[in-house]
Amino acid sequence: MRDGRLRAVDAVAESLARIARVDPSLSSFAEVWEGEAVERARAVDARVAAGERLPLAGVPIGVKGRHGLRAAGPLLAAGCVPVGATAVPGPGTPWQTWGVGAYGRTVNPWRADRTPGGSSAGSAAAVAAGLVPLATGSDGAGSVRIPAAWCGVIGLKTTNGRLPSPDRTGLAAPGVLVRYAADAAAYWRAMTGATATAATATAATTATTTATTAAAVTARPSEGTGVRAPVTAVFSPDLGFASASPDPEPLALARAAVERLAAAGVVRLLPGQAAVRLEDPAPAWLALRGSGAGGLGEAARIREVNDRRLAGLFAWADLLLTPTTPNAAHGHEGPGERYSTALTWAFNLSGHPAASLPAGIGADGCPVGVQLVAAWGREETLLAVVRAAENAGTLPQDTCMCI
Repeated sequence: MRDGRLRAVDAVAESLARIARVDPSLSSFAEVWEGEAVERARAVDARVAAGERLPLAGVPIGVKGRHGLRAAGPLLAAGCVPVGATAVPGPGTPWQTWGVGAYGRTVNPWRADRTPGGSSAGSAAAVAAGLVPLATGSDGAGSVRIPAAWCGVIGLKTTNGRLPSPDRTGLAAPGVLVRYAADAAAYWRAMTGATATAATATAATTATTTATTAAAVTARPSEGTGVRAPVTAVFSPDLGFASASPDPEPLALARAAVERLAAAGVVRLLPGQAAVRLEDPAPAWLALRGSGAGGLGEAARIREVNDRRLAGLFAWADLLLTPTTPNAAHGHEGPGERYSTALTWAFNLSGHPAASLPAGIGADGCPVGVQLVAAWGREETLLAVVRAAENAGTLPQDTCMCI
């Protein structure tokens, strides 16, 4: 679009046409802003014609919920065109389950009888089905990472507090859902006003030219040009507390994904699974949300213990890897008493940045994910590893065919 070979109005029209064709069965959008989107696209074309170099000129996006535009200002400034508000749980909807779109319950693009996860349900489903290449999310307990895992896309939760969030508890952080690593990086640059660091650019170049050594130049951005080669990682199946024990299949697929990353040289696995011993964050998270029996004093104790243990872990490893969820995508009746957040909400409590990558397809035909957690403020480490994994061919190439 910046070169004038494609117009923003054409890209947006194509996205709107696919939404009109697919979304009646998917219900990933609560609202579609067709008229406004076309006008915004024309404005982008005019800005490009006037000589502006917009980094995301004409990219159609979905924004989470009817008020999602409030947090999307930097993306609009970069040239993105919001085409609609994606589905989130409606009033009284159990928060672990589904979204409610214009056509009713949001379904998983891989199997309509399964949930896409929540609460960024519509964003994940829309990206997985190819309605938009990028959709915003927010993550207060796993609300970006869980739907990313169950819809087979990439989901990034940013470090708590680095980007504005309306959540008064401090547990929620903005995030994004995409299909490709470069799009996650583009989101991060737009939201932070940053340009790619020399180290990150080097990582991307090396990943392109030689997949097997891609991660050898993945940067630790807080250390300037410092490099750790390759990125070191510890895998934990359950974070050390019994309630997180994952089902056999999601665990096996996540473990296999980690082994592929190691075999490709994207990460170097360190022995230390037994060293990951967090306290179950559930009582603290629920107390901070005002919905648990535990008091704030106990919440502070759990947070202090886990923060100390995670600081110790990240002093000698770059990444912590886990299954994204302990279970596969469940039906629309809900998960019962089981929390699909068991392995994600510890990092809302601690604030660490985390991402979910596709790990594979289960016997039920639905995707599951592997979670990557980095030290505070090291989103660029996550993004470089995701890019290296993609270029090394370690991410599943399965395509959603049911929509």
